[in-house]
Order: sequence, then structure tokens, then C-alpha cells
Amino acid sequence: MGQIVQIVGALAVLAAFALAQAGALGTRSRGYLLLNLAGAAVLAVEAWLEAQWGFLLLEAAWAAVAAWGLAGLRLSRADGRSERPRARSGAPRRPQSPPRTRTGAPCPPA
Repeated sequence: MGQIVQIVGALAVLAAFALAQAGALGTRSRGYLLLNLAGAAVLAVEAWLEAQWGFLLLEAAWAAVAAWGLAGLRLSRADGRSERPRARSGAPRRPQSPPRTRTGAPCPPA
């Protein structure tokens, strides 16, 4: 039974990673963070029960970071702020305008 639980936990973490890489989930999205938290928490409990201290450290830290991210999302929504989604890697980005002086003139090249 323990092996099945470990596989389910590992699949949750791997699913989050694969979906983020495919662009289906943002790394700051609720779904991504929940999958990571659930998978890492399951694996941390299994590591505790099996006295695998290095693995426990890794999974407990993974779960804590995911929980921290979820708390940040919750706080930003409670404050009425919504985090702007970041551009996916490979997605076109808006060109940045050159720096300007106080008068609005372009800065000379460095």
C-alpha cells in the first residue's frame, strides 16, 4: 500500500511540472501549487514513516514552499490585488522602449 501512495504523490508533483512545462498551468497558479502541496505532503508523510530523513527534508520543504505560494495568492486576492500573469517562456514579449532622461529625450548609449 505504501508504494501506491508514494506513486500517487510522485504523480501529483510530476503532473504539476509537466503541465507547467506544457504551458497549461502557470507556476503561480492555484492548481499548480495545490498539486505540488498535495504530492509533496503525501511523500513527506511516507518519508517520515520510513525514517528517510533526507527525503523528508526535501518533501517537507517542497510542501512548505507550495503552501507559502498558496498563502501569497490568498493574501493578494484578499487585498483585492490580482497578480499579473507572467509571460510564458517562448511567448512574444513587448519590446521595451529605450531609457529616457527627465526631459523625455532618449538617454545616450552607455
